[in-house]
Amino acid sequence: MIKEHIVNYSNVQLNREENIILRNVNLTVNRGDFLYIIGKVGSGKSTLMKSMYAELPIDDGSARVFDYELATIKRRLVPFLRRKIGIVFQDFQLLIDRTVEKNLEFVLRATDWKNKREIKDRINEVLILVGMQNKAYKMPHELSGGEQQRVVIARALLNSPALILADEPTGNLDPETGSQIVSLLQDISGRGTAVIMSTHNYSIVQAFPGKIMRCEDMNLISM
Repeated sequence: MIKEHIVNYSNVQLNREENIILRNVNLTVNRGDFLYIIGKVGSGKSTLMKSMYAELPIDDGSARVFDYELATIKRRLVPFLRRKIGIVFQDFQLLIDRTVEKNLEFVLRATDWKNKREIKDRINEVLILVGMQNKAYKMPHELSGGEQQRVVIARALLNSPALILADEPTGNLDPETGSQIVSLLQDISGRGTAVIMSTHNYSIVQAFPGKIMRCEDMNLISM
């Protein structure tokens, strides 16, 4: 069976303010893969992930995500790339003045969903997937950290992405809650969505096995 490449980086270099952060990056991620990017704080994990949704430029090499060559992608195409990617942030980035349901509705309307019944059904579907179907009318401040992160994952799933990028998703959570979040992400990967998760928490990596690559000394190394 031919594997579908979601991410394919070949000899990529990433800079920030003319400083080399990572060089000679070679990376292939297929549909349904679960990949950890590990390394110390400041080693380039977030830089690598931001490059995948065209937040940071590719300075050298070839970087393909889906059918987009990121080194030459036109600005007008970036929103179409990002619609195929779900992003999970460490600090949640929920709209604090809206309910869970309204947070999710905001994303759907921003991506051209218009039918009220379809919007409501899709919100219910993703909340069931993350075990939050009874919290749709809660405000973010009424939720625990783990519950907020589940909502963020639900938000990432709304447009059925083929790739989820989770940047330190357990960083603000206690160990037990963090484990629940990683278990949920692995379940999502098992349904065919590629998941790339950055972390510096090695106990999580040991508890929930996956492919591992390490950022170290400006290189990305297979483990």
